[in-house]
Parts: sequence; C-alpha cells; structure tokens
Amino acid sequence: MQESRIQRCGILEVLIWTLTLAGCFLPRELPAEDWRQFRGPNASGVAPGNYPLPTEFSTTDKVKWSAKIGDGVASPIIAGGKLFVTAMTAPDKFGVLCFEAGTGKPVWKREFDAGKLPRITPPNSPASSTPATDGNRVYVYLSTLGVMALDVADGKTVWEKKLPIPAYLMDWGAASSPIVYKDKVIFNQDDDLNPMLYALDSATGAERWHAERNEMLGGYAIPVICEANGQTDIVVAGTGRLKGYDPETGKERWTCNTLLRTIMTSPVVRDGIIYLANQSYGDGKRTLKFALLEWLDTNQDGELARTELPKEFWKRFDLSDKNKDGVVKGDELDTAFQAADNQVGGGSNIQAVRGGGKGDVTKTHVVWYNDYKLKVPASNLVSPLVIGDQLFIVKKGGLASSFNVKTGETNWMLSRIKNIGDHYASPIAADGKIYIAGENGFVVVLAQGPKLEVLAKNDMGESCVATPAIADGRLFIRTREHIYCISEEAK
Repeated sequence: MQESRIQRCGILEVLIWTLTLAGCFLPRELPAEDWRQFRGPNASGVAPGNYPLPTEFSTTDKVKWSAKIGDGVASPIIAGGKLFVTAMTAPDKFGVLCFEAGTGKPVWKREFDAGKLPRITPPNSPASSTPATDGNRVYVYLSTLGVMALDVADGKTVWEKKLPIPAYLMDWGAASSPIVYKDKVIFNQDDDLNPMLYALDSATGAERWHAERNEMLGGYAIPVICEANGQTDIVVAGTGRLKGYDPETGKERWTCNTLLRTIMTSPVVRDGIIYLANQSYGDGKRTLKFALLEWLDTNQDGELARTELPKEFWKRFDLSDKNKDGVVKGDELDTAFQAADNQVGGGSNIQAVRGGGKGDVTKTHVVWYNDYKLKVPASNLVSPLVIGDQLFIVKKGGLASSFNVKTGETNWMLSRIKNIGDHYASPIAADGKIYIAGENGFVVVLAQGPKLEVLAKNDMGESCVATPAIADGRLFIRTREHIYCISEEAK
C-alpha cells in the first residue's frame, strides 16, 4: 500500500514536471498593448512595443478588417482586445460601437437620441470626442448628453452625467475628450462661456471636484499627467497659460504664462518635461477683439451689435455694454469676452516646461522657448510628437518641422511631406515610423530620424480628420465614415 502510494506520487510529480516543461514551449499570447484614450498613452501618440507595422497600404491592401460606422471625427481606442469608437449613425443618433480589435467582429452597439444639436463648423462633427476607458467602462461625451459610462462587456449604461452645453463665439463646436486617472474621469471643457475642468468618479459619475477656468477662451487641449519633483499634476493648456492641478482636489498648483490666445493642441509629457506647440492666428497684438471684428462684425462698422452674436452670449453682451448704447466697442470690446488679466494674442511657438512647480513658474521652469515666425496660413490643430531626439509638428499644406527636443533648435523647418492640404489629425509613431493622416484622405508615412524621409503616401479614399490609433501591431485608421484595421497579418 505504502509503495503504491509512493509510486503514484512519483508518477504525479513526473507528470507535473512534464506539463510545466511543455508549457515553456507552448505559444503564449503577448500582453495587450492598449491605446485607451486620444493619442494613446498619456496623449503621447507613441505606441509601446516593437511590432512591425505596414508602410504601404490602402482600403484594400493590408486591410485585416473594415466597417462602415457613420459620420464622425473621434479617434478609436483599444483595450483588452476590444475597439471602441463613436459616430453619428443618423443625423439625430449618437452611436457607440464596440468591435473585436483583431477580427472586426461586432460585439455591441448603442445608439442615443442626440437631441437638438448646437451649431458646428465643418469639418468638425458632433461625434468628435474620443472615448477613454479603464478596461471596465468606456467613457464617452456628446455636448447634448454630457459624459456617459458604458460597460465594456455589453455596452449597458453605468451612469450619465449632464454638463453645461459648451458655447463658442465662432461656432466651432465641441471636441474635448476625457481621460482616466486612477478612479477619476478628467474632462476639460474650455469654451467661450463657462470653461471648467471636471473630475468625476469613474464608478458612479459623481462630481469629485471642478476647477473654474474663467480666464480661458474656447480651446481643445486635453489634460495630461505629469510626474515631476515628487508630485503628480493634471496639466492643462489654455489661453495664455499652462496650468498644473492637484488630481485629488482640483486646486491649482502652478501656472506658466507663456501660451497664446487660442489653444487647439494638447501638450506631450516625457520624463517630467511638458512639450507644447502652439499657433494662434495673427501676431502678438491680435487679441480676441480683432478676431471677433473680423468674423462676427457683419456690417464691418468696427463694433458689435447684440444681434451679431450667438444668442448664448447675449447676457454677456449686456454686461459688457457699459453705457447701454446697444453696441460693444472700444474698451468695452477688449474685455467683453477675454479676461482683462489675460490679454494674449497670436503667434507661433514651441516650448518645453519642467513640471512639478509651485505658484507662478514662468521665470523658473521654462526649459527652452522657440518663438519661430511663420509666413504660412495658420494651422493650430495638430499636437506635437516627441519621439527620440526630436519634437515633430506638421501644419496646413503638409509642411513639417522638426526640432531638437533638448534645446528647441531646428532640425528642419517647413519641409513638405508630399501631401498638400489641411491637417487636423495629430501624428503618431511606432516601429520607427511616423504616421500622418491628412484631411484629403492620404496617410503619409515618414521614417523617424534627424532627416525628413517620406516612405509612402497611402490613399484611404475618404477624408481623415481623426487621429489614428495603434495597438498590438495594428494600425487603426478612422476615416469620415469608416474604420480600417491595417496590419501585416492581412493577406
């Protein structure tokens, strides 16, 4: 009996050892490399890992799968093998769609009544906000619905949080995107009426805190996380000022007053340094007043009447019309919609700011500042890319520039990437390549490095306004109405 038990134990031990050894040689699935928000990890635009990605592709070549999803300009996100994207599935319907990222198999689809949508300027779309996810819930935003949390497994609504509908003097329309930080959904809504930074509980949607940003004008920078000097900050760029906030309380910790009037781009953080590329139409003297007179003063008499403004701003107009003569002009117009202590204008600059500050860090934390002059049309929608030793930007007309990331000195300036036209999507990078989607539907691929080298120009057959995404060796391109999975896996 004892011998039999010993024999059995010996056989079991050998079996376990054999299975363990065999397991060492079984193929294992690599851990997923997610792209959970706009521009992926901390909005950097840089994909982790070293999977090979295609250089040349089209709507038929290297396509692993594709789907028609509806109109929109929001980017796709990927987590846990699932892809999430939003679209206007009908003129009055807001859709959130989930696919298997590797196969394109539909997992679930939700549609919501959008209600009466506010005015919007093309090529923007009501479905412009890129979702974010923590792997348990996907967080989406629509101006008329607010922020919603959906279960990643089945798309069921977990919570909804209504927010004030943003208003824009120029009718640009909403395009802000949420991020997730620990147990909070962080959402920055810089508009021209009630700019605010919100922190919502990711599990319940309850407001944890909000920070008023009254000195800001309409802009689209999303928050980024910066760890430096032993502290973690939520960093948000806005009119004239880059600010760092305590993520637990929303209290402003520091400000760097080196930005421009209109901020459409998001910062990039690497190793505790915050990099920015800003361009706002006109020179340093062009405050908001001159933009309003150019675009809203319909009879060009040098003053604004109440009826020349969107209705949402009539109350603000009445407060600004100090002498009650029915028009806002002169000194009244200077501060009617732009804060008196933040009268910044236009221009072009790139800069690097050290994080982890306290108070006003304008004179202490600017690592370098390049106030370069451009004699080309303004294009302030494309966020910078920091990759290797370079800070890379692209502007309207397909004009790219590269700067030394340590000093701000120019590597090359305003060189063509062989794709003339508007650019709204921000560049992304992986596998030694930089991918740049143009509004005309072409995606240009550059080689990373100190010199400009165009590797390919790929036609996606439809306008590209959304920034592409990268996950698990696959490139996901969202055109105006379709989504494409581009991969070397495709036959």
